Amino acid sequence: MNISEETFLINLGVHIRQLREKKSLSQEQLANDCNIPKVQIGRIERAEVNTTVKTLVKIANALEIEPKELFDIKKFT
Repeated sequence: MNISEETFLINLGVHIRQLREKKSLSQEQLANDCNIPKVQIGRIERAEVNTTVKTLVKIANALEIEPKELFDIKKFT
């Protein structure tokens, strides 16, 4: 299967938003738990930025999931 980088980032952002909302966390709460700016969470969820692996690990830890679960995305677009 071949997926474009843009499609992957969009799907990743949607998945992170869904996981965050499932935990009833606001973007601000997740950002605080990750020690990153709130605006960064929004940019990741909207696929406006290609974030680092370090940030993804922080997000996974804050969501109390394994980092690999962030990549267990379904096709959203």
